[in-house]
Amino acid sequence: MSTNPERVREMAAYAERLGVPRGSGMYRTALHAVAFLSEEKITNKVDYLKKMFSWSDAEVVMALSKAPMLLKRSKDILRRRFEFLVSEVGLEPAYIAHRPVMLYYSLEDRLMPRCYVLKFLKENGLVDHDLSFSSALSIQEKYFMEKYIRPHNEAAPHLADDYAAACKGEVPASFRFT
Repeated sequence: MSTNPERVREMAAYAERLGVPRGSGMYRTALHAVAFLSEEKITNKVDYLKKMFSWSDAEVVMALSKAPMLLKRSKDILRRRFEFLVSEVGLEPAYIAHRPVMLYYSLEDRLMPRCYVLKFLKENGLVDHDLSFSSALSIQEKYFMEKYIRPHNEAAPHLADDYAAACKGEVPASFRFT
């Protein structure tokens, strides 16, 4: 309410340049993302995303239209999460650009523990190899447990304990069957 009307117009223009049209459900979030950022900071972050993540202009627009708050995340946090998703999980940069919300999740509390569980399940033939990592990340903890942990209690009785340990930062050397 107390923002200068010219600044509001600038914010609206930035949001639209990010690929978020007025009237979309993400528009308000995009406005919030650019609210206290200068044009220079926005440009620097967009350039960083293109360079660090090897994203094209179109991929940056797609990612920011789905997850505009990436503009507010620190470069270090984004880099660490992106590097983990590419090097440890094996995701392609374009896959992440289409599902940028993955970069919102905590590396230690969600990305790593769930990655370890999914990797364990795949390596031991307990799940389909075409499993969607982004889907496994996005579901609530309760549903993750129901879908990926509990069905394997018999085959992998330590899976729940190993996952709980990973969520606390105690990365098991390897998840165990017995």
